[in-house]
Amino acid sequence: MSLRTTLVLLLALLAGAAAGGLTALAGESTPRSLLAGLAAVGLAVPFFNRLIDAEGNQDRHVGAGEGENNG
Repeated sequence: MSLRTTLVLLLALLAGAAAGGLTALAGESTPRSLLAGLAAVGLAVPFFNRLIDAEGNQDRHVGAGEGENNG
C-alpha cells in the first residue's frame, strides 16, 4: 500500500471517528452513531483522494490555459 493510500484511509477514518463521536455526544443511539461514522468514511475517501491528488499533480497543470489571453 502506498503512502498516499495510507494517508487517505487514515484521514477518512479520523473523519468517521469524529462524526460518530459527535453523533454519540448529541445523544443518538450507538447504531446511529456507527452509521453516521461509516457514512462519513465513505464520503471522505473520495474527497481526500481528490484533494491529495490535486496537490500532487499541481506541477503538471501549471502551463494549462497559457494561450487563453492571446485572443
